Amino acid sequence: MNQRLIASSALASILALGLLSGASAADDKASAKEKCFGIAKAGQNDCANVSGTHSCAGQNKVDNGPDEWKYVAKGTCAKLGGKTAEEAQAGVKK
Repeated sequence: MNQRLIASSALASILALGLLSGASAADDKASAKEKCFGIAKAGQNDCANVSGTHSCAGQNKVDNGPDEWKYVAKGTCAKLGGKTAEEAQAGVKK
């Protein structure tokens, strides 16, 4: 009985460790990207816009809408002609 308990505990520990390392890999990937506003083509935004007119990916109606965003590699937004999240929010009147 003790051997089964030990084996079960060991297996649970290994599985939990695998889940934790997978989550950290996803966090690393997400931290390597940033939202870039004003570069998304019609229907190709990644999600909700700054002005709140929609909340789903692919719902922008025009190319390069100033409040629509796409994920890009960190540090490349300015090269693509876009704005950071802070710059985009500063330009939207509430």
